[in-house]
Amino acid sequence: MTIHPTQHRVGPWLAPLLLSTLLAACGGGDPVLGFDGTGTAPVAPVVVVPPGPPLLTPPGSTLFPLGVAATFGAFGGSAGVTNQGLLTVIQGDLGTTAVSTAVTGFRSTPDCTYTVTGLNRGQVNGSINTAPPSPTVACPTEGTAATAAVAIAARADALTAYNTLAGLPSGSDPGAGNLANLVLASGVYTAAGGTFMIQGGNLTLDGRGDPNATWVFQMAQSLTVGGPGAAFPQRVVLINGAQAKNVFWQVGSAATVNAGGGGTLEGTLISQAGAAFSTAGNATVTTLNGRALSLNASVTLVNTVINVPAP
Repeated sequence: MTIHPTQHRVGPWLAPLLLSTLLAACGGGDPVLGFDGTGTAPVAPVVVVPPGPPLLTPPGSTLFPLGVAATFGAFGGSAGVTNQGLLTVIQGDLGTTAVSTAVTGFRSTPDCTYTVTGLNRGQVNGSINTAPPSPTVACPTEGTAATAAVAIAARADALTAYNTLAGLPSGSDPGAGNLANLVLASGVYTAAGGTFMIQGGNLTLDGRGDPNATWVFQMAQSLTVGGPGAAFPQRVVLINGAQAKNVFWQVGSAATVNAGGGGTLEGTLISQAGAAFSTAGNATVTTLNGRALSLNASVTLVNTVINVPAP
């Protein structure tokens, strides 16, 4: 059967009829166009971005060895690490080059406690490494010259990794500073304005079947995950073989991660001036599958779970 070209045209009278029929079948109007005024805001589109500059690694080596710092879930430079809440768990080590009193709200064993209270008690399922003195008389194995040496070595190795990340050739800034709603292949991504944020949607990292796919996010200033505002936690989502151990955030100043609580960040965050996860009073757990390593300032955790990736 031959169809005349005019037979498949839709007359001007038919378009409104089709639209009204579709709306009735879907149970209402379009909330964006305002047919019934009862809907929610539209979901931002997902933007697939081509790979950034490739990361090359010699055979048999790793891209950014963390050395002693690799086992640390949280490291607070020379200023310490603070916990608020009862739900914080660090699956790894914790440390600072400062004295043991700069660590508050944690315990590594029942006997090794660091200014815990009834409301602020986080669990470290590894060791806590600080300068002397020991946190309590009942814990003579921490806050010693030996744990101070570990902390100093961890800070030195974290600094080496930071400088290596910062020294890579710059990459693109596909979201003009906001990484929300992007799907990124492996590569180097550099904040042209100095800051990166993930606000208004999640960031997806696509490994494209390569278990060695690696992402580096360079920023001269800050990183902000979550929002806008203190609410709306955001996530970094790993797909198609992407692994948290291969994601790196090089932050020139400080990082703020999901100030309203909740959400998930993937990768190793190395900052110059500290990191804060959630804020006081938030009971919803914030998750970091990686490490929060600060070279100079403190790391603050509120009901935060940190899972240190396997090598």
